[in-house]
Amino acid sequence: METVSTNIKIDRELKRESQELFESFGLSLSTAVNMFLRQAVREQAIPFRVGEPLRGNILRDETIKAIEDARNGIGLSRGFHSIRELMEDLDAND
Repeated sequence: METVSTNIKIDRELKRESQELFESFGLSLSTAVNMFLRQAVREQAIPFRVGEPLRGNILRDETIKAIEDARNGIGLSRGFHSIRELMEDLDAND
């Protein structure tokens, strides 16, 4: 595969932060950009959501609450030792 050089303009701080991040993954900035471009071509789209956040922090807040509830045993069903036991419990709720 023949490679070519490409110049792009990006914010100096963004470049530094990106390089640090990708180096922590064992990647160069060039490799990371190539990964992005390959994925975009493969998907025929930008490979991540572009636009406003779905609902701000609400999704994160709901997820955090669900995790806390699970840790505290809130909203969990009891465990079952067999399929028969599960089915009997389900049928009992009819």
